[in-house]
Amino acid sequence: MYDKKTVYIIGHGKTTKDNAITEQFKIFFIGFVIDTDTDEVVDAACSATIATTSEFVASIFVGRKFDKYYKEIEEEVRKRYFGSSQVAIIVSYKDAFKKYREVKEKYY
Repeated sequence: MYDKKTVYIIGHGKTTKDNAITEQFKIFFIGFVIDTDTDEVVDAACSATIATTSEFVASIFVGRKFDKYYKEIEEEVRKRYFGSSQVAIIVSYKDAFKKYREVKEKYY
C-alpha cells in the first residue's frame, strides 16, 4: 500500500483525564506516513473515538511537508480544531517532527 521510500512515525501527547480518548487509549497519538524523498505526509491517522476526528486531523497534515516545523500548522489546529485534544494534536505533531528529524539524520 505504501511505497518503500515512506516511513511511519508516531507522535504522542496527553489528553485531559475526562477525554474519551484517554479512557480508551490512555494517550493521544498521530501516526504519519511520510515520503522520505519529498518529506511529504502521504497519510495520517490519530487515536480517536470518532472516525471523523481522525479524518479531520489527517486533512490538516496530508500533503504538507515534514522537512521543518511549521508554526502555520500549529496555528491551523488552534483555529480549526475545537475538540478537547487540541493541545495533544500540537504536542503529537512536535513529537513526531522530532522523531522524523532523527530518522532522516540516521537513515537518509
